[in-house]
Amino acid sequence: MATQPCRNKEAPVAFGGHCFADAGLLRQALTHRSAGSPHNERLEFLGDALVSQIVAEALYVQWPRAAEGGLTRARAELVRESALAGIARHMGLGEQLVLGPGELKTGGHRRDSILADALEAVVAAIHLDAGFEACRRAVLPWFAPLIAALPAPDKVGKDAKTRLQEWLQARQRNLPVYSLLEEGGDDHARTFKVRCMLDEPVVTVQGEGGSRRAAEQQAADAALQAIGA
Repeated sequence: MATQPCRNKEAPVAFGGHCFADAGLLRQALTHRSAGSPHNERLEFLGDALVSQIVAEALYVQWPRAAEGGLTRARAELVRESALAGIARHMGLGEQLVLGPGELKTGGHRRDSILADALEAVVAAIHLDAGFEACRRAVLPWFAPLIAALPAPDKVGKDAKTRLQEWLQARQRNLPVYSLLEEGGDDHARTFKVRCMLDEPVVTVQGEGGSRRAAEQQAADAALQAIGA
């Protein structure tokens, strides 16, 4: 989503669903510190708080009966660096970034940390340009697909091994048994294959990953799918 002229003549440029009256705010939000000042670090600070508030309110409305723990885990899922970077990529934010020569050479426009920080800075820029309500209206649609895709509140933020264990314990069944089947690869690119076995119901599945833990998580996820949990 490139910056575009705005239909409102008093707002010269649009980005992220908002028409900026002050194009300088957007320019600063998209400027990494490697490109000099004014850059987006202060805007990022403000944007971090705004994103947290907007997402928290959306979850509070979405799940009127959810406990605090589930809401907290869901917010953490939505505002983590990789989630924000994913939104930024969907918006084409990376192509709009102003980076210094070093960051340009190393592909800074693709880096999660830079994308997430810039997205937060854009949120702050919208808020400063038009106020909180306009900011909320622009930002909520960015998160709507992620919110809709969240699992039930009591499952948010729990990894596959934890969810599998809780499912089995709730039914007073034996815990899964994980065993390492294979380990290989170079030191810098190890691969692990793990088997996960359940005795009730009888399930045997496998998982692979760059660490034994990652392979066990993948195997647990496969087991959850097998038992329909």
